[in-house]
Amino acid sequence: MTHLLATLALLAFPALVIAAAVKDAASYTIPNWISLALIAAFPVAALAAGLPLGAMGLQAAIGAGALVAGMAMFAAGWIGGGDAKLFAAAALWLGWPAALSFILATGLAGGVLTALLMGLRSAPLRPFAPSGPAWLARLAEPGESVPYGVAIAVGALCAFPISTLARAL
Repeated sequence: MTHLLATLALLAFPALVIAAAVKDAASYTIPNWISLALIAAFPVAALAAGLPLGAMGLQAAIGAGALVAGMAMFAAGWIGGGDAKLFAAAALWLGWPAALSFILATGLAGGVLTALLMGLRSAPLRPFAPSGPAWLARLAEPGESVPYGVAIAVGALCAFPISTLARAL
């Protein structure tokens, strides 16, 4: 029964980061409730998985460090505020050493996403975007920013299988 509860609690992570990615791609916003839900669900998942308090503290420190890094990236204008909060909430769940894989995978996914958007925003492809959904037309708009929550979600999902929580099961 405990294993089932831990598994169900762990499913909150991929569900919430996917929800953040979809919302960011569609509206260029990540609602605060998603990051807050990730933070609130973490102790439940950690306790259900039997994570020791010391490991939970280390993960909290990693999340805090990621928040500081995210705030610096936001201040530099590289990412949005919702991206910074999602980055920190995801790092909280991933722990050490999966956070390193998370950073690397997020950076690679961000590069691929940017290249895809540059292609979509190019002269040959851009005329086709208005015939699709409104969110696609907005993604194809030159000068729009990159919905980096998508890259953060990809990085988080890539690193999750090697996270402290996933390995605890």
